[in-house]
Amino acid sequence: MTFFKTSLFAALFTSSAFLLPSAMAAETFGKTYQPVAPVGQTQTQIVYYRDASNTAGGAAHIYVDNEFHDALLPGGYTVFCLAPGKHNLGAYQNDAPQYRGKEQGYNVEMRGGQTYFVRVNHTMNAVPEARTREQAEKDLAGLREQIHVLSRASSVEACKNLAAPQYKDYTLSGDVMFRFGQSSVKGVSAQGRQAVKDLVTTIKRENVELKQIQVIGHTDAIGSDRGNYALGLKRAQTVRTMLAENGLPARLMTATSVGSDEPIVNDCAASSKSALISCYAPNRRVVVRVSGDQNVAAPAQK
Repeated sequence: MTFFKTSLFAALFTSSAFLLPSAMAAETFGKTYQPVAPVGQTQTQIVYYRDASNTAGGAAHIYVDNEFHDALLPGGYTVFCLAPGKHNLGAYQNDAPQYRGKEQGYNVEMRGGQTYFVRVNHTMNAVPEARTREQAEKDLAGLREQIHVLSRASSVEACKNLAAPQYKDYTLSGDVMFRFGQSSVKGVSAQGRQAVKDLVTTIKRENVELKQIQVIGHTDAIGSDRGNYALGLKRAQTVRTMLAENGLPARLMTATSVGSDEPIVNDCAASSKSALISCYAPNRRVVVRVSGDQNVAAPAQK
């Protein structure tokens, strides 16, 4: 089961087991969510949350490796870390006294240095959702940390967060830049060429000193994983070349691809291929990630 491409887990339950004494349980929520810093290669980080609008039923009790970790109420989130590798995760509602989370769950392979975002599904149909950081952090705005229970999951570790990288992302639409399936300079439209020129102007205006520029190719999920990775890389390499031609230092730039692993839209159900291509358009993009000293007087890009 692939974490990024598959909604993962299960249903939720309402048992009062594991709750703190009433005097302590009054403190149900803690701090408001702030973007989490990355972790090193020796850990994997999970942000598991429940929208405030998701009010059906009782607490969503989270199990990690078949041991109780937390009970998410509407508007709550939990952040925890594990050693990289295969783990069993699940969330259950109203399953007392069987406590299926101790026996069931979903095996997922988690990579070191990665942060995974998971949302409790709105339909309560036992399929919580894997989310991208961009999607999740919109959902997480205003949510508060769940603090009224104690974790009993022995595999959960305190996160050893690294200093958050200082960078800014600029996004070029793949459909503006390239004809569908194209990746070479010859395949770049006049509108795409102008978009690159405008981006270089913006980057120079907003950064006093450039330190590193990472050009990241993203594709939609149409086609094979290998083909999508290759297409994303070729597009990133083309954009890198064009950025250098327009005045950004080539020595500071690298080109990489994530293929279709980080979609913005992942729930297209179109009736034809052309409709599917249109629905997935936001996923086809090239992100230019700039690390540098920001010019605080420059207006932020909208």
